[in-house]
Amino acid sequence: MEAPVKAQPDVTVRVFKRLFRANPRGARLARRVGLYQLHAWGIPYLSDASESAALIIGELTANAVTHGRVPGRDFELRLVHAPGEPSVLGLLRIEVSDSLGERRPPGPGRVAEPSSGSDSGRGLLIVDALADRWAVLDREQGPDRTPGKTVRAELDLLH
Repeated sequence: MEAPVKAQPDVTVRVFKRLFRANPRGARLARRVGLYQLHAWGIPYLSDASESAALIIGELTANAVTHGRVPGRDFELRLVHAPGEPSVLGLLRIEVSDSLGERRPPGPGRVAEPSSGSDSGRGLLIVDALADRWAVLDREQGPDRTPGKTVRAELDLLH
C-alpha cells in the first residue's frame, strides 16, 4: 500500500530587512520602502493588506523614533511574507526594532485609551485594531549584540 501523494505548493518565504535613521524622516522612508517591497512581492498598493500594513509600519516606526530612540543608533524594519495555499496570500509579519529596551510599550490587550483631547497615544490602538496578532519582544541578539525591543505585528492575507 502506497501513501497518497499530496501536491504541496512551492513555498518561498520572503524577507526584507533594513536599518533606518531614528528620526521622523527615517520613519517616513521606512514606510515608503516597506510598501514598495510589499508591492514587489505581489501585495498591490491600495489593497486592504497594503493599507493596513502602511498604517502599522507608520505607527511602529513613529513609535521607534519617538519613544525608542537612542542617539547614534538606528531602528530596523523587517518584513516577512510567507505565502499560504493558492486561495490565500499567506502571512505578513512586520517587525520594528529599536535600541531602547528599558521603555517597553504595553502588550496586546493592555493598551489604554488616551485621555480626552490628547494628540498622541493612539498608535498601538491602531496596531491592535488592524493586526491579527501582535507582541512586544526582546530584540533578537545579532552578532553585534544590539540591545532593545521588537514590536511584531502579523496580518493574515486573503485574496
